[in-house]
Amino acid sequence: MANINVNITELLQILENTPPEHNIMLVGEKGVGKSELLTEYFTSKGMKVIPLFLGQLSDPGDLIGLPCKNEATGKTDFMPPYWFPVDGEPVVLFLDELNRARPEILQTVFDLCLNRKLAGRRLPEGSRVISAINSGEQYQLTDLDPALVSRFNIVNFRPTVQEWLLWAKKSGIDSRVIDFIQENQMWLDRDPDAKENADSGLDKNPDRRAWKRVSDIMIKSDGIESTVLSKMISSIVGARAASAFLSSMARNKIVSGRDVLFDYDKVKKTLEDYELHQLSVVNDGIYRFLEVEKISDKDKDKVKTNIDAYFDFLMKKKKEAAAHFANIYVQQTYPNAIGYIARECQMLTMSLIVYVKGIK
Repeated sequence: MANINVNITELLQILENTPPEHNIMLVGEKGVGKSELLTEYFTSKGMKVIPLFLGQLSDPGDLIGLPCKNEATGKTDFMPPYWFPVDGEPVVLFLDELNRARPEILQTVFDLCLNRKLAGRRLPEGSRVISAINSGEQYQLTDLDPALVSRFNIVNFRPTVQEWLLWAKKSGIDSRVIDFIQENQMWLDRDPDAKENADSGLDKNPDRRAWKRVSDIMIKSDGIESTVLSKMISSIVGARAASAFLSSMARNKIVSGRDVLFDYDKVKKTLEDYELHQLSVVNDGIYRFLEVEKISDKDKDKVKTNIDAYFDFLMKKKKEAAAHFANIYVQQTYPNAIGYIARECQMLTMSLIVYVKGIK
């Protein structure tokens, strides 16, 4: 449908720079956070977000309001629906499940997208119309009129795993869930072995929203009998994902970024036995910790010494992992972490720059 893929960082820039008179259609899989991201972004801008779940509307009157007689003119007017802004302030009209709407609902939406009007009533100046649709043949969908589609700028929303992990760290997601996804990224959005479009509608499969619910369970899991815990998690992400998650928990936990920054001497022997994929997880963990957490003044010298020692170890014994660590620095995925390293670890910064130049 759409041939432009964007991650979270790119989508926020698109929202920032798209004129309000342009309509945006966001295409993505279920559970990737489309509505949450849009609501959070526009709310931070002081705009009210009005969600309309079009797949749940059965009659155009739900959108345009109920007819009533205008006693002064003798003509029919429409009373404003419950959601319509009447204070003159611009709003974000979020049309969710656009491709689940009935055809008669879509006809009503057309005037809204084209003229910013409903039954002759205009949205406040500066208002935005944004729609979101779930992609995939497993959904009961309505074919969208090409004339309606042409009124939207269409983008495929594909948030990266690293963006989710960073969000999870900031949002207090249980560390066991973060560790599992960090080491098993293919489980974040789907069962990696499931057949394409084989979902019957009641089969549970993992997605980002589901892993948040798993975290809610794990945070309060003390005292829950193991069989019951397994079934609870299975009810959220499916039996295969639950089994993979619980098996991963039973194995030794990989060294965290915090472990390296605060206890490098304690974990360095363990790191020597790690392979590239494990050290890549550690590298991301270091950057993610520095991105989210504040290092106190009393700990700065310790952190500087440990991160210097860690990168020195990588350069001497794990060159591919050193290249991965340096590549993260160049990619600017973690701007706060990079700023911290640049300010507090000047020698490391120089080493990273020289190292990157040397491998190009």
